[in-house]
Amino acid sequence: MAAVFQASLLDLDEEPGVGPLASTVRRTYLGQGAWIDVRPGWMAGADALFDRLAEGVPWRGERRRMYDRVVDVPRLLKFYDEGERLPDPSLDEALAALNAYYGEELGEPFRTAGLCFYRDGRDSVAWHGDTIGRGSTEDTMVAIVSVGTPRPLLLRPRGGGHSIRHDLGHGDLIVMGGSCQRTWEHAVPKTARPAGPRISIQFRPRGVR
Repeated sequence: MAAVFQASLLDLDEEPGVGPLASTVRRTYLGQGAWIDVRPGWMAGADALFDRLAEGVPWRGERRRMYDRVVDVPRLLKFYDEGERLPDPSLDEALAALNAYYGEELGEPFRTAGLCFYRDGRDSVAWHGDTIGRGSTEDTMVAIVSVGTPRPLLLRPRGGGHSIRHDLGHGDLIVMGGSCQRTWEHAVPKTARPAGPRISIQFRPRGVR
């Protein structure tokens, strides 16, 4: 699947691979036991990885019931369950690095990878928390690596309130931890402004969606 985006001038012709996490991650405590870690530019060679994923992943569209009608999900999707081969070696490297850094704090490994392809500003995801499964009752972590054109990821307290914005792309990492999935919501809003394509890779533990 062809997609065009504005590459980062800092990421030209670099083979994908992750950088260090220790001493480079910035943690922000959100309250109510929730926190986020942000590590800009964690995935080197992110533009090359974007191209490989855009072309090589078997993307699919979904349709979901919304009130009294069935509508297209405004993004393309691919889910890799535990034991499934990930679509690029750099994602295996990212998964191993995340487990090495967060495994003790999380108490279990990240096991699955969900990929979302936001093709342009019309693609989006509404306010939600990852509360299908254990995330509805237990503290957990969701780690997201973004490649392609940066798009805003917004976070707000569940039920509404002041939102926090992070523009994520070109290999940026954000990790949502603690009670974040239960007490906060996140979204990638639609935009009428020109927006290039972005792919997000979400690593989660078993039983969290």
